[in-house]
Amino acid sequence: MKKILYLIRHGQTMFNLRRKVQGFCDSPLTELGIKQAKVAAKYFEDNNITFDHAYSSTSERACDTLEIVTDIPYKRLKGLKEWNFGTFEGESEDLNPPIPYGDFFAKYGGEEEKEFQKRIADTCKKIMEEDNEIVLAVSHGAACRNFMRYWAYTSSVDQKERIGNCCILKFEYENQEFKLIEIINHNFN
Repeated sequence: MKKILYLIRHGQTMFNLRRKVQGFCDSPLTELGIKQAKVAAKYFEDNNITFDHAYSSTSERACDTLEIVTDIPYKRLKGLKEWNFGTFEGESEDLNPPIPYGDFFAKYGGEEEKEFQKRIADTCKKIMEEDNEIVLAVSHGAACRNFMRYWAYTSSVDQKERIGNCCILKFEYENQEFKLIEIINHNFN
């Protein structure tokens, strides 16, 4: 039986606005970030999508987004956290190397790319192996992108542009594999 995972990036934060690297470090949602989460909530409501379970990264920005999107109880999971960018945390995004980052951040106390991808993939797989059918998980931009990359070989849907705040990625899960079937981007203007 196919199960569904809705993986969402959190709403805009103060660090997003100021163009600061915010992997394991955190900053609060902006007014726009709150609006983005409300738009995502309305999407689920308008499409009569009801979640069995909900999960969030342990970061405040992800938890706050989830609490706006749905009022069901949820579990916080460290496995859904953003990439650990090491000493680049809190610094200007101008210091980032060109994409793909590869293992650049590992040299500065951060995570290796494959290790990070495996963490996110293993966490989502574990979530879907529980007694879940329709799941909401709130995570982060690089986490969502790397989860997409990890499962790119099963999916024909892709998005080359950056994963925007509150972008919704809809995955089917069957036979221990994820398949990206839809990307929902909203116009927040």
